[in-house]
Amino acid sequence: MTSDVKTLAAIDVGTNSIHMVIVQIQTSIPSFSVIESEKATVRLGERCALTGNLTEDAMKRSLEALKRCQEICRTFKVEEIVAVATSATREAPNGHDFIRRIYEELGLHVEVISGQEEARRIYLGVISAMELKDEPHLLIDIGGGSTEMILGDGRDPLHLSSTKIGAVRLTDLFVKTDPISQLEYDRLLGYILGSIERPTDDLKCLLKDKLEDKTLKAIGTSGTIETLISLHAKEKLGLVPNPLQGYELPFADLENIVWRLRRANLEERTAMVRQKRAEIILAGAIVLLETMRLLGIPKIMLCQRALREGLVVDWMIRHGYIEDGWRYQSTVRDRSILKLADKYGIDTKYAKQVAEHALSLFDQTKGIFHEWGDDERHLLWAAAMLHNAGHHVSHDAHHKHSYYLIRNGELLGYTESEIEAIANLARYHRKSEPKKKHDNFQRLDSERLKVFVRQGSTFLRIATALDRRQIGAIASIRVVCNPQTRACSLQLKPRQPNDPCTLELWSLDYKKQPFEAQFNFTLSVSLD
Repeated sequence: MTSDVKTLAAIDVGTNSIHMVIVQIQTSIPSFSVIESEKATVRLGERCALTGNLTEDAMKRSLEALKRCQEICRTFKVEEIVAVATSATREAPNGHDFIRRIYEELGLHVEVISGQEEARRIYLGVISAMELKDEPHLLIDIGGGSTEMILGDGRDPLHLSSTKIGAVRLTDLFVKTDPISQLEYDRLLGYILGSIERPTDDLKCLLKDKLEDKTLKAIGTSGTIETLISLHAKEKLGLVPNPLQGYELPFADLENIVWRLRRANLEERTAMVRQKRAEIILAGAIVLLETMRLLGIPKIMLCQRALREGLVVDWMIRHGYIEDGWRYQSTVRDRSILKLADKYGIDTKYAKQVAEHALSLFDQTKGIFHEWGDDERHLLWAAAMLHNAGHHVSHDAHHKHSYYLIRNGELLGYTESEIEAIANLARYHRKSEPKKKHDNFQRLDSERLKVFVRQGSTFLRIATALDRRQIGAIASIRVVCNPQTRACSLQLKPRQPNDPCTLELWSLDYKKQPFEAQFNFTLSVSLD
């Protein structure tokens, strides 16, 4: 293993569960990928009713879970463990005694973090996986003991709040009947509304001049929201997509789910979601529903990264691997592409040359052949960087292998349809053109994307032809078009003055037909 790869574990000692992720960090990019995860439902938040202390049973369950985490860390040769404890531990009178006990019995240092700090690190986790594009997004994380709300646009968070309402805490306080009685439901709802009034009022004030009549976009993280979204997906699609990242739950559908959960007994709820979650899901679902109602949020999107991944990003910032934590956001897509290129052993010097040629053609023909914008330009760059990924599997039909490797490469910062477009562009950099009978081409979810793939792939074909020997033979391209005669000339400047670029010119002649057909121009080439 190279020295620029570090293996780190991040543990979140929560109110309901203990979660751990083990990640490999590539410090040179910088990026990280999850290689193992572990979860144990320990119910640390089931505290003594009289004293508010963590119970002996809950602490024992937690210590056992942490010991298992350490064993897994040893197996994966983890170099460092970052562990934090949240609301249950920070609020219990014996919370610090519990932290000391963890250290004495296991030698593991756990940091108790404030609600604000928890919110900040959740935000870091989310922006390591999603592009917020400078638009304000509300992040909602409903844990076992607290609910965090964060307003951010990818840079510094605009608002961080942590409220002492969580799925476990609320269930313990208010839910004694099964199914819940009207009286208990009313008390639970009243308490939730009273608790979220302050943070939602603060958010409304902040959003007045930020949104400019646009609807607020929302992202949800952690167990409660992931469970509700899984249930929705299962009922709407017949299966739960994997990954579930980016799946959206409309407000009206959430309202229907809450209505059903309210009337169901534990057995019926367990048929909807798994047993341990079924015990606490209603309280968490109401927190989400009422927050969305108060802020007029029409739908919420799932992000599968949260506090644990935020701990990793925070560690990377503190160790100087990311100079500016918020700038991490703006390059999440680029780094995700470079990481995948590295994974599949792509020659990035060659890939960058192909990308340069493809973008040069794209830029010089804009307004003549096409009107695509910056988003499509970026997708073309990404496809150019990854078009040879399939060599990782086999040279034969490597364009088809590239499609599958990109499609399943867990690229971050992209929607499913954007990943599909990148994979299709790479698929059609050689051999067959896009055809209706191709399953992969049919997976593009809009006619617009299909047109872009048809056109964009021709730029990629010409770009690969122009570096046929993979030595950067062509230094630059000048495109000259005559719309009257439908003629287009590529004036090529070789890097070496005496290089006749015979192979490049032959390859270009062989690959130009799809370009000519797409744009209804004849293509000629001259060497400068």
